[in-house]
Amino acid sequence: MTIGRLAAITGVPASAIRYWERHGLLPEPERRSGKRRYPPEAAERIILLRKCQRAGLTLAEIGEFQQEKARREEMVRAKITEVDQRLVDLGHARQFLVHALECSKPDILACPTFAQQMEAWQAQTTDPGP
Repeated sequence: MTIGRLAAITGVPASAIRYWERHGLLPEPERRSGKRRYPPEAAERIILLRKCQRAGLTLAEIGEFQQEKARREEMVRAKITEVDQRLVDLGHARQFLVHALECSKPDILACPTFAQQMEAWQAQTTDPGP
């Protein structure tokens, strides 16, 4: 398929596809009459790249998936730690927002229930664990 068709199928601009090729995130496509021709699996790889980006991986981190296993595992372990912390932070944000909807206090910072939540969150982030 052409780059235009691939862009239409994936919702990714052709300029991004070319950029990813130049940086080794997508394999070089074969060329016919000077035009790029992509196999169907190129769409799957692009969808995966976009999913990784939405999950917070940088292009450099995505590139690490194509490296030797030890190097890749190091990046993946670090990213899992980062994602775990983001999940904790998102959980706190959700608790805060739900409470903000239900709280009758004009200033949520003056709410004792919210103050207790904040103390619990602080204990979670400062607790060195076992």
